[in-house]
Amino acid sequence: STNFYVKEKSMTEITIEDFGGKGDGVFDNTNSFRAAFEELAKNGGGKLIVNAGTWLTGPIDLIDNATLELKEGAELSFITDPNAYPPAFTRWEGVECYAMHALLRAADCKNVKVTGRGTINGNGNAWWELKKAKKDSGQTRPVEPYELALAKMNPGYENQAGGGGGRETQFLRPCLVEFINCQHVTLEGVSIKNSPFWTVHPLYVDDLTLQNLKIENPYSAPNTDGIDVDSCTNVKIINCFVAVGDDGICLKSGSGPDGIRVNKPTVNVTIKDCTVRFAHGGIVLGSETAAGIQHVYAENCDLSGTDRGIRIKSRRGRGGDLFDIELKDLVMDDTLCPIAMNMYYKCGITDTQSPLFSLEKQPVTSETPRIHDVKIIGCTGKNCKASAGFIVGLPEMPIDNLEIRDCHFTTDESSDRSPMESDMFYGLPEVSVKSFRVRNAPGAKFENVRIDGPKETFIYE
Repeated sequence: STNFYVKEKSMTEITIEDFGGKGDGVFDNTNSFRAAFEELAKNGGGKLIVNAGTWLTGPIDLIDNATLELKEGAELSFITDPNAYPPAFTRWEGVECYAMHALLRAADCKNVKVTGRGTINGNGNAWWELKKAKKDSGQTRPVEPYELALAKMNPGYENQAGGGGGRETQFLRPCLVEFINCQHVTLEGVSIKNSPFWTVHPLYVDDLTLQNLKIENPYSAPNTDGIDVDSCTNVKIINCFVAVGDDGICLKSGSGPDGIRVNKPTVNVTIKDCTVRFAHGGIVLGSETAAGIQHVYAENCDLSGTDRGIRIKSRRGRGGDLFDIELKDLVMDDTLCPIAMNMYYKCGITDTQSPLFSLEKQPVTSETPRIHDVKIIGCTGKNCKASAGFIVGLPEMPIDNLEIRDCHFTTDESSDRSPMESDMFYGLPEVSVKSFRVRNAPGAKFENVRIDGPKETFIYE
């Protein structure tokens, strides 16, 4: 019994079996995980060990001063019933609101660690199919009880910004792993796969280490970003492998007026020795940029096979100051476009004629994004299918102090992919050459940058 166990063993380490858990892939371990962490909380923290087996469970809440260790062969397998994940406060596509409780979550915690050689499986296929069914049926408003419950808690959701995930239906799918309002967090060693929505979402975290992770979702899976660092400070992302159906390693800070209100930038981020495959973008800043993203250093990463290697994206209305960004020694073979800096990002907008995408100067406001002081050094990209590069600022807020040096890009002139596929945008004039396109970035400096393939290497607009 639990009482016998408490008397006989130190509470610094417990196992899920001690609380009635069964790793047979059938038994629901939700209550066992809850009881185990309640026991650790009584003792001020400790370690919960999950041994080899398939541990079916609903949502898991982590606590202060606790380690969750997944042994080799252990798999957390999450139930796919949306009703199992009640509303929880979060930020969903850049706006604070209530969404479905993340599968594995820590809120208002310090000294949290998830480690080991096991697997965290979100069983996302059921969620992706449900999202597709809702879209195919033409659903445009909340219908199911879990959607109606969220709609009631999110007044004004109809007018909130989104990135295409489906806010209008309030089918706000859960993240797989989420840390919110935490300090001193480590996630290391584990494999994470098949997320319903964003995969790893640290939100308002200070002192975060993500290391030696393997994150995999099918490329066709919607909105399944790999890592979304959201308004966090002092972050290290080291030796992670990410292959997903949206952006790979992404830095965010809220969207538009709500993100400006919260005003928590993402600051001091180091990304080293990582590999990203298949994603829409390899290392990404945005498109939720409202509070700014600053002091970012990325080095020695392989972003080959992504749609875009380096991707910085925002638009009018999203706000934010992005600066002091250095991206060094990145390999970006077989992309559509190795470098895309896009201030005309379209996702979440259906009105192609919106003033957001005007080529004329618009008034500068707190919702005007700014990109400046960016260095891209020693990067290479072969077989760029759409273009050698895409740098597009706003006429009223040009990209300033951009330096690209010691880089070599080769376009695949046999590819039928259009230069207009370099990134997702509205409003820009057509181009037909796979050149390095530069618009509204008058101070851009290119030093020892070699471009092979297109008949015209640079297009300045």
